[in-house]
Amino acid sequence: MQGLIGKKIGMTSVYDEEGKNVPCTVLQAGPCTVTQVKTVEKDGYFAVQLGFDEKKEKNTTKAELGHFKKVNTTPKRKLIEFTGFEEGQVKEGEVITAELFSTDNWVDVRGWSKGKGFQGVVRRHGFGGVGGQTHGQHNRGRAPGSLGASSFPSRVLPGMRMAGRMGGDKVMAISMRVMKLMANDNILIVKGSVPGPKGGYVIITK
Repeated sequence: MQGLIGKKIGMTSVYDEEGKNVPCTVLQAGPCTVTQVKTVEKDGYFAVQLGFDEKKEKNTTKAELGHFKKVNTTPKRKLIEFTGFEEGQVKEGEVITAELFSTDNWVDVRGWSKGKGFQGVVRRHGFGGVGGQTHGQHNRGRAPGSLGASSFPSRVLPGMRMAGRMGGDKVMAISMRVMKLMANDNILIVKGSVPGPKGGYVIITK
């Protein structure tokens, strides 16, 4: 799928053709620089690698600097490969802007959800807890309960729902309608909410 790397700016609301107030997310879509074009002959598959967001040279490794100097561009923070472009459609060093999209498009937006830290089973998996504190129960209302039998299988089975790190997952919001496109400013306004915090990276594909 063709697409761009962008950033989530925040949320707003837009009036549609029927006069309804629609909640929307404001995205910065590009500009992205083509940092590499992978070919079937050389790499075994065809893909276009795009770079987004400036990065200081002092924070860039020598290997990365060489990669960017090949196409005469500055170091980029985020590199993503897209397989939806056609061969010969873009060249290395070319800059792709939000003009790739139009208001007729429905886009998919991938983002990284907000991290919640280490959470228990009630919040992480929706366990119900013990319920009423009656009949002498004490301080086990939000505990996970048994993790398995001792005699057999005598181990914790894979996939057991337990407490742990929550959030920070790659989440995809599909079929989001493009409400407004401001190509000069590389701004895309889509209907609905997009995963991740303000300023978080997103991948927008059509």
